[in-house]
Amino acid sequence: MPVAFVRRSGRARRCAGKRGASDVVDFGRVGGEHVAPAVLSDSLTKRFGKLTAVDDLSFALEPGTITGFLGPNGAGKTTTLRMLLGLAAPTSGRALVFGEPYAALERPALRVGSVLEATDFHPGRSGRDHLRMLARAVDLTDERVEEVLRLVELDAAASRRVKGYSLGMRQRLGLASALLGDPELLVLDEPANGLDPEGIRWLRDFLRAFAAERRTVLISSHVLAEVAQTVDQVLIINRGKLVIESSLEQLTARVGGSVRIRSPDPARLRDALKREGIDATSSNDHALLVHGTTSDRVGDIAFAAGVPVHELVAEGSSLEEVFLDLTSESQP
Repeated sequence: MPVAFVRRSGRARRCAGKRGASDVVDFGRVGGEHVAPAVLSDSLTKRFGKLTAVDDLSFALEPGTITGFLGPNGAGKTTTLRMLLGLAAPTSGRALVFGEPYAALERPALRVGSVLEATDFHPGRSGRDHLRMLARAVDLTDERVEEVLRLVELDAAASRRVKGYSLGMRQRLGLASALLGDPELLVLDEPANGLDPEGIRWLRDFLRAFAAERRTVLISSHVLAEVAQTVDQVLIINRGKLVIESSLEQLTARVGGSVRIRSPDPARLRDALKREGIDATSSNDHALLVHGTTSDRVGDIAFAAGVPVHELVAEGSSLEEVFLDLTSESQP
């Protein structure tokens, strides 16, 4: 189902915070103004006694992107998100949203929406009453509550008590809470947890439409297959340290990878590759998979041997393979 956003009228958006131009890390200028990163982690460090949960972590997220924030359990993801949202104070370094600490934002609920847990609901309240309570705390109307209920497709169940909601319905209610202020940034922890396949596809389409309006999404998730279909870029941390910050395309091409080639004469193609010291394996659909070389090299060999080619494509590793490889590399 197509996703359409319902915006509140009279909303003025800011490109940068109140800080001076010299204090803002920017991606460039829009209309002569500095444009701050939507999220900036600058040498961010958090210690709990002798335990270092986040260690000198630096990254920046450009407006209009969807970023997957990945790492093993205990890697420091939740602690990082809590510092970004002003729920924990850094030991050192800075956590900024739109060029300012979260607490310094004017009416932060209208700029940042977050869901760190999908269980923070009073079980005896209806979904509608939960949202109305939150809306009144930030001077939003009941009309806006109805808008976000429709937006997350929870309006039919809005009068039911939350204790009767499935986990997937609670996830939608949490997302509705985050969207109340029509934010520019969404910070979501495991947003696909409990959703059925249709709900996951709905969430993917929703987030893409959100980012298409130059708004920004940061997703922490363990569902790597779904992350790979949703995000533009990936941050991977392990033991509190940044392992890699990369676009998804560049990342999945980084580790291993293969070249897929299909020919009406696969035996002759395999022989031509073997003469060049390149081994090929057959796939289930009668193509050949070649490792350890480039698609250009494979194509040149086929051309020189006079072997017709019907398909030739470079295939990167899956995000799961890359994740396991990189987090293993970063182990001491």
